[in-house]
Amino acid sequence: MNITDQVIAIIAEQAMLDPEDVTLDSTLESLGIDSLGVVESIFAIEEAFDITVPFNANNPAESDFDITSVASIIKGIERLKAEQG
Repeated sequence: MNITDQVIAIIAEQAMLDPEDVTLDSTLESLGIDSLGVVESIFAIEEAFDITVPFNANNPAESDFDITSVASIIKGIERLKAEQG
């Protein structure tokens, strides 16, 4: 399973949706994922990809990880995986 499919599966699970309902343009908010769901999604992503996501749940805007859309989350994971080599 590639990164995109894995991320969509994780986010769909958090949103209690089918993966087909999650698009790259979807935002976590538009999928109905609340702040706790965001944190749980980040933990699931860290576990799935064996990376550490620089995300501050108390101040998401200041985090060095863009969670504005599914596509931005995928880009962030690809960047972190490249950096953590």
